[in-house]
Amino acid sequence: MELRHLRYFLAVAEELRFVRAAERLHIEQSPLSRAIKELEEELGVLLFARTTRSTQLTRSGKLFLEHVRRVFTALEQARDSVRAAANGFHGQLRVALSDGITPSRLPALLAQCRQEEPEVELRFFEIPLSQQIKGLHDDSYDVGFAQSDEVGDGIFALPVWSDPLMVAVPARHPLLAHKRIPLDELLRYPLVLCDPQICEGHAKHVERVLRRTEMEPLIAERVASADLMMALVAAGFALGLAGAARIAASREPGVVARPLASRVPPLTTYLLYPESEPLEVLERFIGRVQAIESLESPRPMRGRCSDISEEPAS
Repeated sequence: MELRHLRYFLAVAEELRFVRAAERLHIEQSPLSRAIKELEEELGVLLFARTTRSTQLTRSGKLFLEHVRRVFTALEQARDSVRAAANGFHGQLRVALSDGITPSRLPALLAQCRQEEPEVELRFFEIPLSQQIKGLHDDSYDVGFAQSDEVGDGIFALPVWSDPLMVAVPARHPLLAHKRIPLDELLRYPLVLCDPQICEGHAKHVERVLRRTEMEPLIAERVASADLMMALVAAGFALGLAGAARIAASREPGVVARPLASRVPPLTTYLLYPESEPLEVLERFIGRVQAIESLESPRPMRGRCSDISEEPAS
């Protein structure tokens, strides 16, 4: 089995058409077909179910695809580590980001890391929570951020940052008559929420809040980022639900933050890492993450909404 066999297999598995895979690899279709046949003979299984009309992965093929992707991820990380060493770095932390990270905190964290330990390279990966958990288990990532502590066995979830959950309201909206918005009033209007497939932790938190009433929410749109949520709110398309710091950091004019009238738990950001003894470089990183909170405004009490400016975010 050669590396080219794996590269060819990956192309066919992702394209599910030999013609397109050959074009992607810049080779003829016949050597591609021959390489896949050699790979199947080496493994002793069929990786693809082929007909004149379609190509599909078999059950064995789907399992093999997971391993092949990890192989190429490891090769890419090895290449990046060598390049980083050549550029003066002597260590690396692979940081996964799920549910986003509060904009004001990331620059502060990076600046502190560069100042205190410039020889350690930080690499960031924006991925769904399920992929982060899997990557922490198989050593694809060293540490991660998410707004959920439902991570299963073998991973430690350390609460590090907390933000009041706020309503993002378009300027001149009728709900601005309320200093604190009742949940029943909120649900009279369409909402734009984060896609649970992309922002799983954030979406689950918001869902638990919305379940406090029997009214069914009207979901106008599910989006992949808070930036798009704020853009739709600013345009008057719908209302949004996000952390106070996220709304305050929005670049969209015409977005006003209001707390909910009922007491709701804040959005908590967790630092996730394997439960095995952390490396020294990871321990120092964890300490810097925990120190970031003290550089900002006082930490809000759990279950209470801190006051936030009621002027449009800018």
